[in-house]
Amino acid sequence: MKICWNRWWPLLLWMVSLGIGSSLYGLPLIDRSAWERKVTVKTFDNGLTVLLIERHEAPVFSVFLRVSVGAVQEQVGQTGLAHMFEHMAFKGTDTVGTKDSVQEARALALIENAYQVYQKERHRPGPKDEKKIKELEAAWKKAIKDAEPFVESEKFSHLFSQAGAVGLNAFTNHTETAYMVSLPSNQLELWAYLESERMKKPVMRQFYQERDVVREERRMRTESTVPGRLLEQFFATAFFAHPFGRPVIGWPSDLDHISMTDALRFWETYYTPSNMVIALSGDIDPKVAMPMLEAYFGRLPKRPKPEVRLTEEPTQHAERMVVAKENAEPIYFEGYHRGSVRDKDDPVYSIIAEVLDGGRSSRFYRSLVRDQKVAGVTETWVCTPQEDYPCLFTIVAVPMKGKRALDVKQAISDQLRVLKTDLVSKEELRAAKTRLEVSVLRSLTNNMKLAEMMATHQQLFGDWREIFFQIDKVEQVTAEDIQRVAQKTFVDENRTSAWVEKKSSLQPPLKKTQRKGAKS
Repeated sequence: MKICWNRWWPLLLWMVSLGIGSSLYGLPLIDRSAWERKVTVKTFDNGLTVLLIERHEAPVFSVFLRVSVGAVQEQVGQTGLAHMFEHMAFKGTDTVGTKDSVQEARALALIENAYQVYQKERHRPGPKDEKKIKELEAAWKKAIKDAEPFVESEKFSHLFSQAGAVGLNAFTNHTETAYMVSLPSNQLELWAYLESERMKKPVMRQFYQERDVVREERRMRTESTVPGRLLEQFFATAFFAHPFGRPVIGWPSDLDHISMTDALRFWETYYTPSNMVIALSGDIDPKVAMPMLEAYFGRLPKRPKPEVRLTEEPTQHAERMVVAKENAEPIYFEGYHRGSVRDKDDPVYSIIAEVLDGGRSSRFYRSLVRDQKVAGVTETWVCTPQEDYPCLFTIVAVPMKGKRALDVKQAISDQLRVLKTDLVSKEELRAAKTRLEVSVLRSLTNNMKLAEMMATHQQLFGDWREIFFQIDKVEQVTAEDIQRVAQKTFVDENRTSAWVEKKSSLQPPLKKTQRKGAKS
């Protein structure tokens, strides 16, 4: 492989400025001692771990707060609760978002009491008194209406906006809930106060109205879209024991029943300091910032780290398939069970994904898109739904017009067969490694991405430096490793596939029945 120096020269200059080695060809890429001088890590007495990453290029900082809780921790009958609590975190605290905290607390208690009575009557075994159920529902909805005058809507978000915040957001997946924002560096204390307050004492303000919002979100993103419905069925089929088979947004019946009481109990169990990591990256002085953060976040009460016991997905012994018959264009998914991100072969899967689907020089693009023209788009997900537990190596493709999902499936199968029988060339392997390494290096230039990477690796591995250790592991991958992993993974009995077939293409048109005696 030859390097086009005109293309790489700006990147190399940038790498040197960050204390990163000047070669992409097997020499050390990163001066780790320089990074260690920039990163300060401390675990407070209550168990919360905080990382500060100094980058003084601009007077701003970004924060990524990661809570190790998601859909896999939810109890049966309460799916969607982790995502629901993420929504509630933006409702504020007992002092932010209310016009009268005392009166509001009483109103919220009345709402929950009315809801529990209503639910008990709805689900009481035996014949139902529909008139009584309607009366109890009306009482509950009246209590919700009576609490509204105490609400100062969007106050929490407005305070951040007034301080110049950018990217105030959050997300929930199967294994984590994360909160992020970027602010001017002189607003550090405001962030510390507001964030610690909502982690310390959240308020279930407008819970049932927000539950309706989430239910509508599910309808729009999953129930009303063909890819959404197919992907939900794909994961539910691939994981019938492990909770990865549950949707993060929750099953419809659960979203109709989860309560304020459920949400508070969930918070008490999983939003413990020992289950959180916070990373701040940017214009930060650790000597000033760390004592300030400890003063605010040290107030969070120390509680035991939640113990998580999950059913392991048993070995798959037969291919599983989902065929959705829809009046829609075809799409195709296939996934293969593999280990978690902590598995020794994790870097091998990353290389395989690059070889198969790493841009226009990849095998999928050259074969499926350019030459055979069976697919318009291909995408490879190294570890889905999430990397914390054994997951799926997933391939997604959209067939070209006139091609079926099964045509794509065969073309993918052909490429995987070659991967199992023929060793990847030195040039192809080197190119895949380079792309992965450059991807990591580019991420290190963005404050938010850097904070996310630091917090995630600290929580998954107990050491943020695993970011750089993974580069070493990628460098050690051989062509023989790729062939070995491909042979054990890409087998029919380990595959779950899902695709859409257009209804109109499933059956040939019916022929007109000839009348008896008619001329043929």
